[in-house]
Amino acid sequence: MPSGPTRSASATPNGTARRSWRRRAARHISARALWSTRLTEPILYSFRRCPYAMRARMALTVSETVCEIREVRLRDKPAELIAASPKATVPVLVLPDGWVIDESLDIMRWALGRNDPEGWLAGDDAALIHANDGPFKHHLDRYKYPDRHASDPAEHRALGLAMLERLEARLAAGAYLCGEQRSLTDAAIMPFVRQFAAVDRDWFAAQPLPGVQRWLAGQIASDLFAAVMVQRPQWRPI
Repeated sequence: MPSGPTRSASATPNGTARRSWRRRAARHISARALWSTRLTEPILYSFRRCPYAMRARMALTVSETVCEIREVRLRDKPAELIAASPKATVPVLVLPDGWVIDESLDIMRWALGRNDPEGWLAGDDAALIHANDGPFKHHLDRYKYPDRHASDPAEHRALGLAMLERLEARLAAGAYLCGEQRSLTDAAIMPFVRQFAAVDRDWFAAQPLPGVQRWLAGQIASDLFAAVMVQRPQWRPI
C-alpha cells in the first residue's frame, strides 16, 4: 500500500488547486469524534447502489487503497457517519489521521493522487464530469422519479438522451471517453448512465447509441465493477 496522506498541500492532486482542494474537501475530526478508536486504515461509509459511492469505490479499488467499507442504509444512518460529515451523505472517507473527505470526486482524486497504476488522472475531464453531475443528473432524477419531482418523465428522458449523444460522439472516436484507456472520467460518469439505462432497458437498447451501449456494457461486465458491487451486510457499531 502506498504511503499515507499528509496534511501538506503538496500531497493533493492538481497542483493549481491543491490548497483550495484540501480546504474544500477535508475537515479534521477531534480525538473524541474518532470514537476513541485508533484507525489503522481509512474507513469508507458507502451505500452499494449509490452512483457517487460506486465511483469512489472504483477509484479506491484501482488505486489499491486498502480501507474498511461500512455499508450504511440511508434511512438508518449511523451516528458515526453523521459525526464525520454532518451532511450525512455517502460516500464519506475517514482517514487514519482524522481527515474526512466527503465528496466522491475528491475521494477519487485523493486515492489516485497516491497511486494511479492505470493512469486514470490523465483522463480527468472536469467539464464533462460537471455536465454529468449537474444537468444530466437533474434530468435523470426527474425521469426516474417523476412522482417525487412532479415532473414529466418523457421530457426529461429526451433531454437526458440529448446529453448522451455527446458521449456517443466521444465514443465514436475511442473506446473510452478520453481515448483508448479507461479513466477517471469513465468511472465518474458510468454509474449515472447505468441508472438512466435501467429505468427502461428495452427503450434504452433501442436508441441509436451503439457507442454508449457498448461502453456501458463493457464497464458493467468488468472485473472492477464486479468487485465494487459485492453485497455487504449493513454496518453497525459493536
